Amino acid sequence: MSTEEFNYELPEHCIAQTPLKNRSDSKLMLLNRQNGEIEHTKFNEIINELKKGDVLVINDTKVIPARLIGEKQETNATIELLLLKELGEDKWECLSRPFKRLRVGTKIIFGHNLLLAEVIEKKEEGLVVVKFVYEGIFMNILEQLGDMPLPPYIHEKLDEKDRYQTVYAKNIGSSAAPTAGLHFTESLLEKIEKKGIILTHVTLHVGLGTFRPVEVSDVSKHKMHSEFYQMSKETADILNQAKKEKRRIIAVGTTTTRTLETIIKKYQTFQECEGNTEIFIYPGFEFQAIDGLITNFHLPKSTLLMLVSAFSKKEYILKAYQKAIENNYRFFSFGDAMFIK
Repeated sequence: MSTEEFNYELPEHCIAQTPLKNRSDSKLMLLNRQNGEIEHTKFNEIINELKKGDVLVINDTKVIPARLIGEKQETNATIELLLLKELGEDKWECLSRPFKRLRVGTKIIFGHNLLLAEVIEKKEEGLVVVKFVYEGIFMNILEQLGDMPLPPYIHEKLDEKDRYQTVYAKNIGSSAAPTAGLHFTESLLEKIEKKGIILTHVTLHVGLGTFRPVEVSDVSKHKMHSEFYQMSKETADILNQAKKEKRRIIAVGTTTTRTLETIIKKYQTFQECEGNTEIFIYPGFEFQAIDGLITNFHLPKSTLLMLVSAFSKKEYILKAYQKAIENNYRFFSFGDAMFIK
């Protein structure tokens, strides 16, 4: 299967640069994954598409202000680090720029010596492992010095940091937001629960895979990077009961989908667990966990576009994307949503 099969032309003006004032005012496309039929509505009307007894699964990860800009101690050259994965003992795997200027032993200063990083390992593809030296609480320092790691296609400044967080973000650890969840407001979630829809959560810390395009021509040769996931016993019990009673499990986002499909593939059931996943979902994949998917509109030739194509049909998805362009939908992280049912 060729990566080029997942390409499409997107006008620049379709890329959302800023979030809407009200999260749930975004557009919502409804796509029947069996026959490709399309309807248009508003996201705040999604409650009409959900039935009593449905289980809505969210990813409660929280984005850290993971983008740090500092200076190389020896030369004062500007160095940027994007924190990707905590390794323990104040060590982090980071994406670095410019990669060529770094070597093992290089020290980088942030915020007038408030934070210091030393490169202790240099990997490939821009990756380094650094050890941080500081006084106080690391996350407090990061809140002070770090910026939200907005995707490279967003050029506008984000005035409010919390707009790149879901309203239910709780577990710190992501380098990017699970953006399908950005459309939910607290009041909409309350209405959903009042209708008898069960809300439960998993955690997947979004990492490097979000930033990496598919650079191989053969889809099957692409390697996903590892991301940490976690499921509680409470969530496992809710999902197993839903499966037993043949009630729908609806994933909010591709990150939630990857978590649920990883677990059920590994254990043949849902259970309390944690681990790391490199699951890559593309057409031909057999879904066992989910019955519906709420998602945004994704980049051409991306693993996320491949995942949604696997859940429906590539032809239906690409046709839906064309309809979205014609109907002035907003694309990518701050864009509009699709419910594939």
